[in-house]
Amino acid sequence: MKQLQDAHHPRCVVCGVGNKKGLKLTFQVLANGSVEGRVPCRRIFQGYKGLLHGGVISAILDSAMTNCLFAHDVVAVTGELTVRFLYPVPLTRDMVVRANIRESSPPLHYMEAQLTQNNRVVARASAKFVTAKPPEGRVSGKGGLSAGD
Repeated sequence: MKQLQDAHHPRCVVCGVGNKKGLKLTFQVLANGSVEGRVPCRRIFQGYKGLLHGGVISAILDSAMTNCLFAHDVVAVTGELTVRFLYPVPLTRDMVVRANIRESSPPLHYMEAQLTQNNRVVARASAKFVTAKPPEGRVSGKGGLSAGD
């Protein structure tokens, strides 16, 4: 997972270690093949007063699903993303994001993710990801794609 992340997302605003202003989220692979990451709430990502911006929530969910695919040696791009915002997310408490593969039938991968705060699901997402050939000379997973750094 780390090799694909470093090769394809080095400056990602959510998980890239090379982005000084990004979240720099790290993900752990769980026994069931899903991934989990701890998400700090930072005031810099505020939308409405005291609340996490919805676009940031969407990006976190999308990144978790991307990293779940990395954990399965797949590099893919988001083809469709649906986010359900269930509760406002106050900037006073950190969160946990989890993602899993619902179904994989290359080149399509159907993903799910959820963001929890205080053990309550505050947002969830479903997505379709698409794999393709990587540009020459790039590190890739099985049938992976470089998403244009």
